[in-house]
Amino acid sequence: MTAADDRILEYLSEENPAGPSKIHQDGRIRFSRPYINQRCQELAKRGFLLNLGNGVYQITERGEAYLEGEFDAQSMTEVDDEQDNGQEGPSAAEGV
Repeated sequence: MTAADDRILEYLSEENPAGPSKIHQDGRIRFSRPYINQRCQELAKRGFLLNLGNGVYQITERGEAYLEGEFDAQSMTEVDDEQDNGQEGPSAAEGV
């Protein structure tokens, strides 16, 4: 995950759905439109975004879980909530 990925996910969590052009024009994310597009495609491949077609993306449950710290993108597995508070979290299949 890159800094751009985090910002894209945060933006789409608030302004869902949107395309790279709209994200770039908003000005909150200071990366080029082609780079934002590239990152959206990669995030969609990994299940953090859903490509709705025509260059429009929507954040998925996995993307929301990542923002909430419930999904470890480094290992592509969900963080075990049991370590944090003694409760079990949702399975990886439920997060997508």
